[in-house]
Amino acid sequence: MKICLGINMPEAMAQMALSPIPVPLQIAMGYAGSLITVASGIAMLKGRNWARFLYVIWRAVDIVIALLTSPMNMMLVFGVVFYLIITFFLFRPAANAYFSQKG
Repeated sequence: MKICLGINMPEAMAQMALSPIPVPLQIAMGYAGSLITVASGIAMLKGRNWARFLYVIWRAVDIVIALLTSPMNMMLVFGVVFYLIITFFLFRPAANAYFSQKG
């Protein structure tokens, strides 16, 4: 069974080629973003306050880069809305209490 990462998909590669960011850099950013998201998620589960800031800042940078370079900005609307909802819940009073008690 072959795992498809989008690299061997001609349609995905064609869309990635439309961006001003080179395709290898886009792929590297995707992997880095995934690692940062997983690491911050694990750290948040352990109550690490810095992890929520890492996630929020990384996603904000990622969204800004995507808005500036993506040929299909309308496709980003769902991601932006999802980001805003997650950020809202990460900074509610209950979340602040959770992160302040764990350090």
